[in-house]
Amino acid sequence: MQATERGDWRKVSRRTVLTAAVAGVWLAADGSANTAVRADPHTDVLFIGAHPDDESSLLATFGQWREDLGLSTSVVTVTRGEGGGNAAGPAEGPELGLIRETEEREANAFAGIDTIYYLDKPDFWYTLSAPLTARIWDAQDTLARIVRLVRETTPHTIVVMGPRPFNQHGGHQLSARLGIEAFRSAADPLVCPEQLADEGLAPWQPTRLLAQCYAFEAVLGPEAPAQRRIDPETGLPVLGVWSGVRSRKHNATWAQVERDAQRIYRTQGFTAMPAQVPTDPSQLGSDWFTVLAEQGRFVEAPVHRQADLRPLYAEFAAWCDRIGLPWLANQVQPNYPPKPSTTIPAVPSAPVLNGIDGPGEYPGPELPLVVWQGEGGSATAKLSRHDDDLYVLVTVADERKGAALATDDIKRHWRTDAVEIAIDPGGNSVDTSTTFKLGVLPYTADGTAAAERDADNHQGPARDTAPGVHIAALVTEPYRGYTVEVKIPLTALPGPVDPTAFAMNILVYDSDTTDKTGRSRLAWSPFGSAQADPYVWGTATLAGYRPSAQQAESPPVIPQTAARSVDSPASLAQARRTGVPLAGAPRGR
Repeated sequence: MQATERGDWRKVSRRTVLTAAVAGVWLAADGSANTAVRADPHTDVLFIGAHPDDESSLLATFGQWREDLGLSTSVVTVTRGEGGGNAAGPAEGPELGLIRETEEREANAFAGIDTIYYLDKPDFWYTLSAPLTARIWDAQDTLARIVRLVRETTPHTIVVMGPRPFNQHGGHQLSARLGIEAFRSAADPLVCPEQLADEGLAPWQPTRLLAQCYAFEAVLGPEAPAQRRIDPETGLPVLGVWSGVRSRKHNATWAQVERDAQRIYRTQGFTAMPAQVPTDPSQLGSDWFTVLAEQGRFVEAPVHRQADLRPLYAEFAAWCDRIGLPWLANQVQPNYPPKPSTTIPAVPSAPVLNGIDGPGEYPGPELPLVVWQGEGGSATAKLSRHDDDLYVLVTVADERKGAALATDDIKRHWRTDAVEIAIDPGGNSVDTSTTFKLGVLPYTADGTAAAERDADNHQGPARDTAPGVHIAALVTEPYRGYTVEVKIPLTALPGPVDPTAFAMNILVYDSDTTDKTGRSRLAWSPFGSAQADPYVWGTATLAGYRPSAQQAESPPVIPQTAARSVDSPASLAQARRTGVPLAGAPRGR
């Protein structure tokens, strides 16, 4: 035990000292975790995530650790997911965030988790950029709050999400980075010294640090975790926890308990998950964790650093070096496939916006959109330019309509059948905050087409955020698909157009259900997070184009309104029960 540990662990009532796979060291489990009043907010395991539901795929593990090893788990959730979609109703923003808190608390109870700390940081749209997220969250303040909670709750094990950047939500990355930093910093009296001097806290060193590992998700059966495994990305050891163990309390496998809990997340469309998991043990998987630290020290691995890293990956590698985990950046940049390319021809007359490929309107090549996620689907796109206007024609074959969104619900277009046109005007963006992304809905509840911008330089209904954009759609009857046609002024893009480096992607979202969830996706350039990674987007040379005016760069507009713990009865009640202040805020002595 560390000399800086608060109090004497031997004097805590009903704590059982045990050796367990979760910690690999002596741990203390508080048997009074479910009592009405907890004098000590100690938890054995602390999970740190970005949004409600981030821990939902680990509830089988946390439930097992609780029931079989007596280990309590608490959760830190940086945001309340205000920027996400809502498959259950029209609520958005802080109102949605409080609904998602309710879902998270109800779902976590299946695993015996009754304490969730929200940091009240704003959630915004889906990004792959931890640096962008750090600016919105105020990373230093967020880290201080997490360090404070580690010192308050004295966990022996910290569990984080995957910190690596490829194909990973920027919020997930940053929450993991901050959790890793807090693992080290909470024990350092020189970090946030005011927490010691003014708040009466003491340094605390957790013993084990685990990060979610996604490399073995396809490895099934009860014997899988018994085999020694190495994370193929970092070279670090991997811990597995099989989900097929049966819960005595629930009289079901933990895999089934976790599924029951996941379906609580109605706003996120998780009710579309099959209600029953397989009963055949050989078909049940495990939760996998890369072991980043043991006995309070980082586990080391050989460093295999790539050359010529792109900015997003170079920034991550620099962070890994600074934090003392250089092997986390091993092979961090994926082998991006060759990007597709095309030439956008100029046409002498503007195409008529009617959803039809008229004579001479689109003389360039037809671009195939191929399956990117899910199964099935067929779509093609054509491009042309007249003066300063880009024209896009997308034809989609489809068998079943998705949800017809209400006209006051034109947002989060991936919830139903939609086309997305993503443009990086200079071909040099590192995240989508400097891009233009237009979602086009071929039909809505009132029968008309609609458009909106999402996860880009300026979000919202196209009438407000995309002046000069015009759309048309033709929907077949009986339904066999649709065609959308769009005019986009190049002068409306968020930065200067480079005719030779102009980058874009064209995507199709195919719902095939009315529950406001997606089933499959197609893209011109399908790789990784094709909608959010400008590095993937294809090059579309603008033949003969000379911009009529120099377009200034527009600073991004990013929503930063968060739900507040002070407005949450559940969070207020928890603060009274645990004595831990709301949102990781300072404690008065």
